[in-house]
Amino acid sequence: MIVRPPLDLDSGAIARLITAIVETGGTTALTRPVTAEDIAEWRAFAPDRSAWRVALDDTEAVQGVEWIEPRSDLPPEACDIATFVATGRQGLGIGSALFSALSDAAHRLGYRWINAAIRADNEGGLIFYQSRGFRPYGQIEDVTLQDGMHVDKVLMRYDLDRPRGGSRPRIR
Repeated sequence: MIVRPPLDLDSGAIARLITAIVETGGTTALTRPVTAEDIAEWRAFAPDRSAWRVALDDTEAVQGVEWIEPRSDLPPEACDIATFVATGRQGLGIGSALFSALSDAAHRLGYRWINAAIRADNEGGLIFYQSRGFRPYGQIEDVTLQDGMHVDKVLMRYDLDRPRGGSRPRIR
């Protein structure tokens, strides 16, 4: 697996990956299909305080995407994270490889901790972030999603000053 910053040409593949997750009725907070234009716009947000990574298989097909960015309701020393792994590819180390690269990027950008806001019904997401060392610190109740659905979100944080270990992906 190769983990690298996305290229402009990856926007379509990233959009298709996220849209496939949305369309399966997954527990992401996103509720509508995503376009390559959406991805380009999201990547342009706060470029000096954000970082993106994609995970590619041996054919260079995008298997996962993760990004960090500032959020107005977080302190300046914290960033928010979003992680998406291709449907049917969970549990293969893709999310772990992405997180290893993004936690390093967050540290280089001067962040002290990473926030994850996960839907309370997203058991896989909660388990993934906990397995990376995130710990719950709060909850937001009755969040209205774009499609009108109401969900609760669990807030989890990862402190970047923790020792990190484990195998590293090949990073370009």
